[in-house]
Amino acid sequence: MKAIVIGGGIGGLCAALALQQAGIDTTVYEAAPKFRGLGAGVGLAANAMQGLQRLGVVDDVVARGKQLDALVIFDEHGQEISNMDTRRLSNKYGINNFVIHRADLHEVLLSHLHPESVVLGKRCEEVEQKGDQVQVMFADGTHATADLLIAADGISSVVRQQLVPDSIPRYAGYTCWRAVIDNPGVEINKMISAETWAPEGRVGIAPLQGDNIYWYACINAPQRDEKMRHMTPEKLARHFEMVHSPVEAVLASTSQDQLIWNDIADLKPLKHFVYGRIVLLGDAAHATTPNMGQGACQAIEDAVVLAQCLKQEPVLANALKRYEKRRKARTAKVIGLSRTLGEVAHWRNPLLGKLRNTLFRAMPRFITQRQMEDLYRVDF
Repeated sequence: MKAIVIGGGIGGLCAALALQQAGIDTTVYEAAPKFRGLGAGVGLAANAMQGLQRLGVVDDVVARGKQLDALVIFDEHGQEISNMDTRRLSNKYGINNFVIHRADLHEVLLSHLHPESVVLGKRCEEVEQKGDQVQVMFADGTHATADLLIAADGISSVVRQQLVPDSIPRYAGYTCWRAVIDNPGVEINKMISAETWAPEGRVGIAPLQGDNIYWYACINAPQRDEKMRHMTPEKLARHFEMVHSPVEAVLASTSQDQLIWNDIADLKPLKHFVYGRIVLLGDAAHATTPNMGQGACQAIEDAVVLAQCLKQEPVLANALKRYEKRRKARTAKVIGLSRTLGEVAHWRNPLLGKLRNTLFRAMPRFITQRQMEDLYRVDF
């Protein structure tokens, strides 16, 4: 069998690696003319690390990142709203609450793929199924043909929009900036992933390997707002100046060229991930808001499950049906929970915010642990 993967992100590279390990001749076509060390940090929960272990890359990934002990949410004054110790779950499900620079994860995945199996500068414009083959037409006038096509080209997937024209990304109501910076000399807890829920918005800070910091900041705003588009680190710092230390200092220490900005969106759960010999994977299939840190994790799961289905079921159509069945309900649940959590975290009303914080503080720890365990139990 010959397979084509459209998109060279985390999901696309994991899919290619999983299929190559299953003995399938697989080529990745990526629109970018070259891979650059872009991106910010990415959190990988135990379910993703289990997937990376099955792909045989987990040791190399661990060498480039950092495992943390807890996920902690603070209010604007620095008082704890929630503190989930992730060490117990790590002992039960393997490496958990792991952070790494996205570019480092990307490099590890690329290094394990067969040489010359990634082709750059190939922007997909159209796909067409002809009998037992799928053809991809690229913007440069060339085309490629295979038995199977995996669309891993992100939330704005060209392939998905051709197959399901009404699958338009849904704006979540808030916009987000991210960056990885050298620690400017501030004191942070180097063993926790911290998030602050404030009336001004939401800020997350996590340590990376060395003395680097990954941070993100989200603000309620209209979609494609020009004011947000032209926000600078200095303006962001002023916006959050009333929030506890070291938020303002971290934002102010970021240079403009380190700043990554985008509106946050997800996809309404799709009815299908499989269309003949075309498979949707990762954000192309089930883009979610980042509130549960599961975007990359679910894409990694997709890749492992797809390869397993193809190995276990000799009839291609049956294998793809099994993949869809194993992935659809689980990813839809993540989309729903993540969107709800984001809405609650971004409540602007001060009274509602205080009520939310009180309820979260009173929530028994075993409830949160149980919710996380539901994510970490994967049917690999």
